[in-house]
Formats: sequence, structure tokens, C-alpha cells
Amino acid sequence: MQASALEQLRAALAQAAGTEVELERPPEAEHGDYATNAALKLAPVRKKPPRELAEELARSAAALGVVERAEVAGPGFVNLFLAAGWYREALAGILDAGDAFGAGSAEQAERVQVELVSANPTGPLHVGHARNGAYGDSVGRLLALAGHDVSREHYVNDVGRQIGLFEASVTASRTGVAPPPEGYHGDYIHDLAALDGDPVDNAINAIEEELERFRIHVDSWRRQSELQQKLPDLLPRLDTYEAEETLWTRTSAYGDDKDRPLVRSADGSYLYFAADAAYVEDKLTRFDRAIYVLGADHHGYVRRLKAAAAMLGFEPDRVEVLIYQLVHVTEKGAAKRMSKRRGDVVFLSELVDKVGVDAARWYLVSRGHDQTIEIDVDLARERSEKNPVYYVQYAHARIAAILRNAEEAQPGEDEELQPQERELVKRLLEFPQLATEAAERRAPHMVPVYAIRVADDFHRFYHHCRVIDEGVVRPFRRDLCIATQRVVARCLDLIGVEAPERM
Repeated sequence: MQASALEQLRAALAQAAGTEVELERPPEAEHGDYATNAALKLAPVRKKPPRELAEELARSAAALGVVERAEVAGPGFVNLFLAAGWYREALAGILDAGDAFGAGSAEQAERVQVELVSANPTGPLHVGHARNGAYGDSVGRLLALAGHDVSREHYVNDVGRQIGLFEASVTASRTGVAPPPEGYHGDYIHDLAALDGDPVDNAINAIEEELERFRIHVDSWRRQSELQQKLPDLLPRLDTYEAEETLWTRTSAYGDDKDRPLVRSADGSYLYFAADAAYVEDKLTRFDRAIYVLGADHHGYVRRLKAAAAMLGFEPDRVEVLIYQLVHVTEKGAAKRMSKRRGDVVFLSELVDKVGVDAARWYLVSRGHDQTIEIDVDLARERSEKNPVYYVQYAHARIAAILRNAEEAQPGEDEELQPQERELVKRLLEFPQLATEAAERRAPHMVPVYAIRVADDFHRFYHHCRVIDEGVVRPFRRDLCIATQRVVARCLDLIGVEAPERM
């Protein structure tokens, strides 16, 4: 990844100080553009007073040329005031980087599989699946930006009791009889019954269409029925024993909290963990890293999947399990309940029809995956600054309008940089670190938070600094608009949201 002006400044200060230097943006403008507490951290090592070290660092910083002045404050902080030339070079660096700005942060590129959604093919996707998909897809986008080779996969549980009940329910609808007592109900069962062919295949096709509409492309699909064909060869490689008329595997010896059953001796039927083990082996022979995105009721899977990897001779850390929490949907102040089998579930298609793909994607990644999300349908479809996705998209569209007008304007001279211009440049320079951290932490919720801050800074810049005045465009401000538009567009793309040219 190409070092930004901020990284270059940090590296120069680190060389002068002889230690790592962290730069922070002070909350008050009178405390400089950036500040560092490196002297405070270095004092115990150097056995010198912090302020003495801060004075040395301030002198070194002032000699860099891009620092207009450096001041020592408090017990040993160094406040840096940067020259206008540094901002011009910083903006030029952002523009020169193009699509590579913030990209390529991975120290070692990996082949990464993100398994997402993996909904049972017993009906349409609901909002829980939507959060799984939006979160997993955004993690994939962040990892791809970092430089990894990312593939998205959907696991299809196409065998077992629930599949049998689903098929029986569709057959009952086709023949006009009542479904099984524990079967599936709802209009979607009648819709599937009206289609020719296998109900499971039809359900899978419908899931794929829904995901494509939701801007999630699944690169590969794995069926449990196919994986189970590998089990006769796989089971002898596992550490097993027989008890209670069942074949067990000693996952507890590999970090799991208990052993897991594999096969019922009575009828030879496979149990859940058998397919899990086969899938772990299938994943890790194809990819360097396997990321599972699973719901809140799958906490126990973390240990068991890592244990399966270890038992099969793989490094357990190559398996990651990301657990996301529930989604609650409210409309007109009332919560909607979900029960897929009863047919009163909140389907993904219903949510998208009401708020659109952009708002749905935004709100489903707007909080950390370990937190419950509540989507207010009325707010999500509101086209005002109260709606954050609209607010950020409007910033992109407003810039697009400025740039269209700039094409017809005459180039003029730049003016003295205003505080709003400096603040916006500094905000844009945060993007590479933001993208790196969001990818490493598997935390796409950091992206919309940052995007809102960029939009805030842009709107302040827009209201205080005229880009075009009486038919004359200020080059620096035009370029600042271009850079801002690119960063906003990148942020929106990372979470699967469109960046409109007009609104």
C-alpha cells in the first residue's frame, strides 16, 4: 500500500524520535493539526524528563519543512501545525493513488472463503439472513480491498427432517391437502407449489435471485448431500470411539467443550458434526482461510469447527467464526415478529420493497455484528438528513453536481487554505487506516460511521468555501471535491450501497 502523506509524516517523526510515533487529531484547533505523546512514552526508556524529550522532538519536527511550527504542551505533548504545502501534497497524493488509495494493506495475501447466508432451502430469505449476507459480503469487500483473493460461498442443507417436511408441505399444496402438522405454511409455499420441478432446487434458485438483487454474488454453492459422499473416506481419519450406540469423535481433546456424535449405529445415519467435519476439510483444502458467518445461536460452533480442523491436521486458526446478533424490525412503532414455519416472517424481499437495497444494506451493517440491530422502516425510507444513508449519498450527489458545473468554469487561482479545507483533507487521510482496521477486525460497521464524518466535513466545507465563484473554479477545492467523492464512493461500495450522481 502506498504511504499517504500522513504515514510519511509519521515515519519521518518516528525516525527523528527513534521510536514509533502515533499522531492524533486534537479536538481543539489551537492545539495544532496533529499531536503526539511519543515523548511521554519514551521518557522511562530514555530516563529523561518528558518535556525535555518533547522539546527535542519539536525541534526535529520543525526541521522537516512541512511543519510550520511545533509546540510543547502539558507534561510532554508535541502539537504540530502543518504548512499549507503539506496539505497540497497530501491531496495530490490521494488523487495520484486513485483506486489504490487505502488498498493493499494485507501483509500477506491469502485465498479467503467467506461462507455467508447458508439459509436452509425451505423458503425465502428473512431479515436475519439479510444481516448475515450484508455483513459477510462487506467483510469480503474489505478483505478484497486489503489485497486478499476472496470467494463467497453458500452452504445448502438439502437433507434431513426439515427438508422432508418442506417437500411434504409443497406437495400438500400441490395436491390440495393439509400440510404436515409440523410443516411449513405461508403464501410462499403456494408459490413454490405452482412451479414445476424439485421444490428444493426451486427454493435455491429463488435464494440466489434474492441475493443478486441484494447485491450479493455467491461464487460457489456447496450441498450437504454432496459432502456426505466424502464421509466414508473421512471418518477413519477422525479420532473416534463408540458409546451409547453412536460413533463419537473426541473433539474435547482438540479444544472443544465436549465430544461430538457422528453416526447412529442403529441405522448408520450421519449426525450434524459429520457434515461439519467434511465441510471443514473441503474448505481448507481449497482456501488458506475459512470464514463462517453464523447466527447468534451458533456460539458452540467456534470450538467444534476449530477442533475439526485440528483433528484433520490443519492449523485451527485458519478457521474463523463470526457470530452476528438478531435483527428487529419496527414499523409505525410496532415490532414485527418472525416465524418462518408459520409464515409471518419478515422477508428480505419485503424489507427491500419498503426501504430499498441501499437503506437495507446500510442499516444491516451500521452496528457491530455483536450487537442487536433494530431497523426503523419509517426512518430507513425517509429521504432527509435524518436518514444517514441518504445524508452520505447526498454528499456524493452534491459533489457530482459541483464537478459537472466545474467542467464549464474557467480555472482560477487558489486562495489561502481555510480551516474547513484542512479538516476535510485530514479526514480523507484517515481512510487507509480505517480500511485496514475494519478489514483486520472484520468490522464493516466502522465504514458507515466514517462515511458520515466525511459527509459532515464536506458539508461544512461546501457552506464555507466556494468551489466555483462567478464562473471561476478554484483548482484545490475542485480537486478536494474529486478526492472526497472517490472516498465516499469507496465507502458506500464497501457496504454494498450505490453512490448516486443525482438525487
